[in-house]
This record gives sequence, structure tokens and C-alpha cells, in this order.
Amino acid sequence: MINNYLESVKKQFEYYKLLGEKTFAQLNDDELFFQHNTESNSVAVIVNHLWGNMKSRWTDFLNSDGEKEWRNRDLEFENVIKSREELIEKWNDGWNCLFDALNSVNENNFDTIVYIRNQGHTITEAINRQLAHYAYHTGQIVFLGKLIKGKEWKSLSIPKGKSSEFNKEKFEKGKRREHFTDELLNNHPDK
Repeated sequence: MINNYLESVKKQFEYYKLLGEKTFAQLNDDELFFQHNTESNSVAVIVNHLWGNMKSRWTDFLNSDGEKEWRNRDLEFENVIKSREELIEKWNDGWNCLFDALNSVNENNFDTIVYIRNQGHTITEAINRQLAHYAYHTGQIVFLGKLIKGKEWKSLSIPKGKSSEFNKEKFEKGKRREHFTDELLNNHPDK
């Protein structure tokens, strides 16, 4: 049961990571830094916040509070990332920290209580908290991508108005509808 849960959440985190990367791929360098107004965040600002959160929450995951003393959360919402390369570097660094921490969790330490802002969480609670947080911000990244690209946006899911066509194609070929995450992961440009 524990291993099934851990594999399931890893797959979900991979899915949201991939959604972000597929959005970055559709945006030019300037579009990564687009802000609708001074109160809104750009893709780059959201990535910087996710990086800061991931580094804080997942560094020394099982032993120290997820809100590290060295974290500067307010700075995460400033325009500190200056290039696509820096954005990708921080994105990957945050996710690598997360996956390294998840890979350290096993049946022997799954009952550990972890702390976030001095509040105790079961491993499941702590992981689910971060999964929801990262899905929220990844959704913002995708929304910004769609907003910026308009009609040039290439859907990351079944395109609008194409559900029946998608289902018909899947069933006509005698295939069971595959899990969307598997579709995305199998079509990743790095594969």
C-alpha cells in the first residue's frame, strides 16, 4: 500500500512537471516574463516561488521543518530570474530536490511525523499538501501560456471540442483509454 501510494504521487508530480515544461516550450523568452499587471505573476516568478518552496519543503524532508530559516519567501515573488536558462535550472533543481526526498521515503520511515511551519504532518499529509500546491501553481503557468499564446496555443490535453473524436479514435483502435499521464510522459520530447 505504501509503495503504491508513493509510486502514484511520483507519477502525479511528474505529470505537473511535464505540464510546466510543455508550456515553457510554447513560450518565447520574453513571454516567460510577461506580467498582466504589477500585481500578477509571470511564469518566471511562479517558477521562482515553486523552486523556493520545493527547496525549503524537501531539503532534509524527514528531519527538519519544511519552512527553512534560510528561505526568503518574499523574494520568491520578485523578478529575480533573468533568462530561460536560469528558469529551467531552478525548475529542475526544485523538482530534483522533491524526487530525491520522495525516493528516500520507504516502509521503514513512512510513520515519521514531518513538520511544516512547526505543525506536524504525516508523510501522506505533507506530500498531499505539496501536490495540491504544485498543481495549483502549474495550473497558473498553463493558464498564462494559453493567455499569452491565444490561438497559437497547442492544447496539453484533449483540445476543446475534440472529446468525442478522441474517444472514438481510442475505442476504434481497440485500445482502452490510456491514463492521460502516460500519454504525456510517453510523448515527452526528451524520450
